[in-house]
Amino acid sequence: MISRSVRAALAASLAAALTAGAAACSADSGDSGGKGRNPGATGVIGGTPKRGGTLTVLSNQDFAHLDPARNWTMPDMDFGIRLLYRTLTTFRAEPGEKGTEIVPDLATDLGTPTEGGKVWTFTLKKGLTYEDGSPITAADVKYNVERSFAADLTGGPDYAQQYLAGTEGYAGPLDGEHLDSIEVPDERTIVFRLKRPIAEFSYTATLPTFAPVPAARDKGVQYDQRPFSSGPYKIDRYDRGKELVLVRNEHWRAATDPVRKAYPDRIVVKMGLGGDQIDDRLIASGGGDASAVEWADMRPESVAKVLSKEGVRARLAAEITGCTDMLHLNTSRAPFDDPVVRQAMMAAVDREAQVTANGGPALNEVATAYLPPALAGGEKSDVLGIPPAGDVEKARQLLADAGKSDGFTATLTVSTGDKTRAEALQQSLDRAGVTVKIRTADPSVFYDTIGDTRNAPDMAISGWCPDYPSGATFLPFVFDGRTIQETGNKGNYAQFRDEEVMREMDRIATLTDVGEANEAWTALDAGIMKKAPSVPLLWERKPLLVGDNIAGAFGHPVWTGQFDYAVIGLKDPGKS
Repeated sequence: MISRSVRAALAASLAAALTAGAAACSADSGDSGGKGRNPGATGVIGGTPKRGGTLTVLSNQDFAHLDPARNWTMPDMDFGIRLLYRTLTTFRAEPGEKGTEIVPDLATDLGTPTEGGKVWTFTLKKGLTYEDGSPITAADVKYNVERSFAADLTGGPDYAQQYLAGTEGYAGPLDGEHLDSIEVPDERTIVFRLKRPIAEFSYTATLPTFAPVPAARDKGVQYDQRPFSSGPYKIDRYDRGKELVLVRNEHWRAATDPVRKAYPDRIVVKMGLGGDQIDDRLIASGGGDASAVEWADMRPESVAKVLSKEGVRARLAAEITGCTDMLHLNTSRAPFDDPVVRQAMMAAVDREAQVTANGGPALNEVATAYLPPALAGGEKSDVLGIPPAGDVEKARQLLADAGKSDGFTATLTVSTGDKTRAEALQQSLDRAGVTVKIRTADPSVFYDTIGDTRNAPDMAISGWCPDYPSGATFLPFVFDGRTIQETGNKGNYAQFRDEEVMREMDRIATLTDVGEANEAWTALDAGIMKKAPSVPLLWERKPLLVGDNIAGAFGHPVWTGQFDYAVIGLKDPGKS
């Protein structure tokens, strides 16, 4: 956490570090700031790993969920999918654009569409087994998809509910009911019947919903503690909030899995550590920490310490996340039920101050739309044209138009790690007459807190990341009023309900041409911006440090720049 007085010093030291290190920095990888803006490695850190040893992951938090029916936090999905379970299809284990390409995983190919894309058929590879050597079957994949409908298995992707036919009123398989829209004519064939054509269903099948779970192993909510492995590792022990230890799954067959390399013998996740403590340990890279990586983002106050040291900077990955960070305005009640007040907020926010508070321009850029550039044809749309530092006079005029000349007071809830950013927002909104009361929540309960719609704050900072490269995985989850839930609400934290927007979402959903659909999503993004349910703040990079014995490390472009655990390992396993 940084005080207001230290923030200016951080910005100055960051600028100096960037200037001094520009010649050694990686080339620009798509941001608008030009050369030297991305301080992290754009390729693979440490070369190719050797097999063996123990990889340590230093984390400030536990996993939200490891149950594949409940796992919908991007870094957690990366960890689960790459290490504990396999899905019908998956993404290549490569940095950059190649990492966004899908390849078969459990399936022999990317699926065969029929009936114009309303029916998709996948065939499983031969010789697939679980951690006990028993065979993985198509019925196990069907069972996990059905589990995702269970009311007590909250938090997971809901594409099955959206896409599959005949699901109204379905509540999961525990009472012996199964979906007719998923057929398993034999042990290796699974057929999905959809409500409408889905041209990109091969991408949908990369999600953990489409991992296998044998019915005999299902323990309901307790399955989160011990998923039954179909991947290269299995859980040896899991002490929630403290430590997770993975060991090799001796029944995983590399011949069936060209994506996962499974270099380490063991993977140990140590939880509950302070973010500053993790950064300092990895900067020093002493003893066992040389074989460690960090889970959560490097703290903003550590940026200057890293960028000013060439040897440490070479151990920093900073892949673009592909996400948009937003300030959500609770539109379900006053004052944010008034679109004019929301437009005033859009004008009032100083997004440059958000960049500074979150680590500076090396790791962030101002967001000018909801859709990240990767989902908008590479374009950085700016339909409103508001200066990055905000337009205070415009904000005051809009508040006056809304009858709020004297301003108002609103609550803002943030994760504890975002306290500095909350203070920056507090300062910028104060210029327009809006008084902000900051509340913090522990990261482990933050989303439950802001997802309780009855008790939700007036404002919250949260981001959204596409599950795969399509606007269909972004705008409907953040701004479709039909997705709002009383508890466990996720995505639409603004509680935004707009009939015009929902009708256009439904229209775009009928388009079978992916290119045409993406253009329509971009146009809708501009339309929602004018209604201002949320304020886009940042397009971030994910800064992650590794110890100097780490090899094969890079931020994966799909999982928000998190390390790809399919291929990470050690230079010298004997040193771990």
